[in-house]
Amino acid sequence: MLKLPKLALLCFLFIVPAFNITKGQSAQNNMPRIIKKDGRYAFMVDGKPYFMFGGQVHNSSAWPGMMPQVWAAVQQMHLNTLEIPIYWEQVEPQQGKFDFSMIDLLLKQAREHKVRLVLLWFATWKNGSNHYMPEWMKSSAAKYPNITGPGGKPIDSPSPHIQATMDADIAAFRQVMRRLKATDRQHTVIMVQVENESGAWGSMRDYSPLAQKLFEGPVPAELLKPALLRELHTEDPAGGSWEKVFGDRADEYFHAWSVASFIGNVAAAGKKEYNLPLYTNAALRDPITNPKANTYESGGPTDNVIPIWKIAAPAIDLLAPDIYLPENEKVLKVLELYSRRDNPLFVPEAAFNATNARYLYEVIARGGIGFSPFGIDNNNRGTSFAGFNKSLEPFGNEYAMFAGIPQLAEWVLAGKISAAVEPEDHKEQTINLGAWQAVISFGSARNAVAPATDLPLGRIMLVKLTDDRFIAIGSHCHITFKPLGGNSGKTWQYLKVEEGSYENGIFKPLRILNGDETDWGGPAFGDKPEILQIKLITR
Repeated sequence: MLKLPKLALLCFLFIVPAFNITKGQSAQNNMPRIIKKDGRYAFMVDGKPYFMFGGQVHNSSAWPGMMPQVWAAVQQMHLNTLEIPIYWEQVEPQQGKFDFSMIDLLLKQAREHKVRLVLLWFATWKNGSNHYMPEWMKSSAAKYPNITGPGGKPIDSPSPHIQATMDADIAAFRQVMRRLKATDRQHTVIMVQVENESGAWGSMRDYSPLAQKLFEGPVPAELLKPALLRELHTEDPAGGSWEKVFGDRADEYFHAWSVASFIGNVAAAGKKEYNLPLYTNAALRDPITNPKANTYESGGPTDNVIPIWKIAAPAIDLLAPDIYLPENEKVLKVLELYSRRDNPLFVPEAAFNATNARYLYEVIARGGIGFSPFGIDNNNRGTSFAGFNKSLEPFGNEYAMFAGIPQLAEWVLAGKISAAVEPEDHKEQTINLGAWQAVISFGSARNAVAPATDLPLGRIMLVKLTDDRFIAIGSHCHITFKPLGGNSGKTWQYLKVEEGSYENGIFKPLRILNGDETDWGGPAFGDKPEILQIKLITR
């Protein structure tokens, strides 16, 4: 055996622990995490800001036989992040006996395709129901009951007040997170969704005897802080029953507290096993009219109960809106409501259509961390693959272009990006850029003053590099500029307009635009996303 001198041995004993500490700190720093800097959020993956150019598969696609068409869609869309469910009934087919083969397969195949994963835990709630619970729970409805509606009517939605249900969900989710920690040192999985569109349809809350007793009891002290009460549009801090404190909103606020507390406990237990970022998603209500909860899924993280969810479920890192609203005004309002000082903006589901691709630009400009259309795989629905692949193009073209701009997430964090999207009435939009105002009109033809199609497809993103230099990315629109501030009233012109593309973060000019390409209503962006580098000058 080799004998070390005493001094060398002492050095060795000090250096090895220090090396292990450094190695541990490095691994911790490389864990996916959400940070906040200067009031803006970033999602850190491998120690760098990361934007999720995502796609979510159909609900029942996370089975081995379905994966070839999933990966075909992933490749066609050029996405960097795949959102895919894992099912409680799949993971724990028999109580206490776990099957992680699908999780292991997803990790293996995602690494082969060089794609990150967001796993969606379909467990106690999926679209307000319990349909992804294991058979052994569905067969024991008395032990794991659903909620009771008004007048004793049974409702197809799990009760958030049943300890046995919560304990079973916690036990299974812990095992999932423990498995990821043991098998995913590469951080292929960067985030996990806890449940799916939780809440209840058909009843504002649970009216069972157990729930009624809680409802008639005192509101938890955490919800009686004056600032929180003001945000919930009530001013009575004296306490009392839910109805006394919250009046005609008591039922939905009570159910939101109950559902959020349940999911918050599941999330907290999972985080103790493996500290990945966690989120939950919302089936939205009308964000403008403030409707009653009997018109939407009551209890989930809708915009009016975000403050309750933040208090009840602190282990959830963010609440995310699913965008299926058709009206531009409502979608932009949703993005505003979910982009909060205490909530990073992430759209994990958007209706899979060409018009929704434009909202990717708004999410980026508002400091968001990711965007994903729903239903990217063919799902054995009979649609030809050629036809289905064509439907992927509106998102695939965008994702392919952005793949060459790895610094995009850094620009988001630095607050350098602004955007505008075409409304249903096709009206001109403006963006203030300090010394300049960008004026955007919509349509793809060079001299168009009205859109070439009735569909609102236009969008533009402006990255402010300096006061007079911008990167413009867009399609189906035109752009021109007006001097503002100290430049007001001055004549101006384009110093240079370059069309090009990004490769590995470097702008590669294709040509300099001038004459007809810039003089008639400003530079035009065609039916596919284009990139221009623009320099302006006043005279």
